[in-house]
Amino acid sequence: MYVQNEPDRLRRWDRRMDLPLLLASPVFLACYAVRVLNQSPDPFWRDLALSLALLIWAVFALDFGVRLVLSGQGLRFVRLHWLDTVVLVLPLLRPLRIVNTYVAVQRRRDRPRLSLYGRVMAYAGLTSGLLSFAAALAVYQQERGAPGATIRTFGDSVWWACSAITTVGYGDVTPVTPLGRLFAVFLMACGVALLGAVTGSFSSWLVQVFDREDKGRPRGD
Repeated sequence: MYVQNEPDRLRRWDRRMDLPLLLASPVFLACYAVRVLNQSPDPFWRDLALSLALLIWAVFALDFGVRLVLSGQGLRFVRLHWLDTVVLVLPLLRPLRIVNTYVAVQRRRDRPRLSLYGRVMAYAGLTSGLLSFAAALAVYQQERGAPGATIRTFGDSVWWACSAITTVGYGDVTPVTPLGRLFAVFLMACGVALLGAVTGSFSSWLVQVFDREDKGRPRGD
């Protein structure tokens, strides 16, 4: 997140690191996918993916630490940059920073930036996709081979994640392991929160549109 009145050295660091970290984000996600989906008896690719994922996470942590020090704000930095804190804990959500990167680039070029409603929609859409994919991988990792499991393939897991985050919950496939159910609770809670954010933002936008139209009409219409 970019906050006004930040030190110049922090802004310079952000400009240098935005693109490399943005490119590292999908690589981290791909490494996790390889760890889960690669069923080859040879552990080479899984071990390589794990090593690379840990290295990328270490870079994310280093970036967060440097930005914390450069800001000189202490715990206030964590509060103001809550999204950075979240993606440090859950690195699979790191691609969410693409919205911040876009806003920063547009600001530097003096071009129109995303409105508040546009950013809410962008965050909600990206978060839904990333959470669904990450949850599908995590649940599949826990459920495959478990006694009585109904999620036997990654396709089953993706179907379950889509129905869970949209709060539909068909119930045809469900997690049976403790960790799988914990992931399910987290995903459903996020789905409810995202649905509320999108609905509230869209409703507010509609109210503003109708209000502008009413103010633009001649009296007596």
